[in-house]
Amino acid sequence: MAIEHDPLLNTDIIVEDTIKDQYLTFEIDGEDYGIEISSVKEIIKMQAITRVPDMPYFIEGVTNLRGDLIGVLDVRKRFGKPPKEYDEATCIIVIMYMDYLLGLIVDSVKETATIPETNITPPPSAKLSAVNHFIRAIGTVGDSIKLLLDLERFLVQD
Repeated sequence: MAIEHDPLLNTDIIVEDTIKDQYLTFEIDGEDYGIEISSVKEIIKMQAITRVPDMPYFIEGVTNLRGDLIGVLDVRKRFGKPPKEYDEATCIIVIMYMDYLLGLIVDSVKETATIPETNITPPPSAKLSAVNHFIRAIGTVGDSIKLLLDLERFLVQD
């Protein structure tokens, strides 16, 4: 929640931020990950992807999203996980990053989870896996753990 001043009423009002603490959670290789819902534009079914030569190993190519070409990357490959054939649960999360639409192929989308700041902790400083540097924080929802992505590192770092 935030407090804003309403000049018409000349009073402060409480405004609820409906996307604060909201994360879209998805699964990769049996683990739950999350990205801030504010980055997510939509979720689409798998569709035809045209390969583009000389791209990094995790870039699948481009796809046509209602007339706009968007780059699509495979999160599983980016994490260095073993390949898995796409199935009916596989989908593309379309995100906005620095004014660009990008598609992230995930094994499955789980839910939109509310993870308050009090349930979020920094990741362990020791490198536990090859993807640890892509993790911004670790969130808990009940008994489950969600690894929250740092989109900047995930999309930019080698």
